[in-house]
Amino acid sequence: MIVVDSSVWIDYFNGRPTAESEALDKTPKARLVVGDLIMAEVLQGFPLESDFRRAESIFAALEFRRMGGRAIALAAARIHRSLRSRGVTPRSTIDTIIATFCIAEGHDLLHCDRDFDPFERHLGLRVLRS
Repeated sequence: MIVVDSSVWIDYFNGRPTAESEALDKTPKARLVVGDLIMAEVLQGFPLESDFRRAESIFAALEFRRMGGRAIALAAARIHRSLRSRGVTPRSTIDTIIATFCIAEGHDLLHCDRDFDPFERHLGLRVLRS
């Protein structure tokens, strides 16, 4: 399964033809997972109700997963500490949780956000390359 980060969804909904948004467009929807944190990040950016509803409808057709919870929170804290011990300080708690969720669940991540690079380099986050 593939988790698509908000960085890709935003480009997708804005019609920006990036390699990642085009990869998203070509991926069978049955392979996609949308997480609660990503859904919230994406949906909060729509100023028009009609655009919000269209995006909500697309997300409703995907497998939905809760990304947080106690186990993921503890694992994310450990991962954050592990990266800091290597001299890398993650900039976003939400990105840390998303990366931790993907690592723990064995999902690939499609993103266009350099903040995920240390998770891939040091912790084995699987990234879908477009």
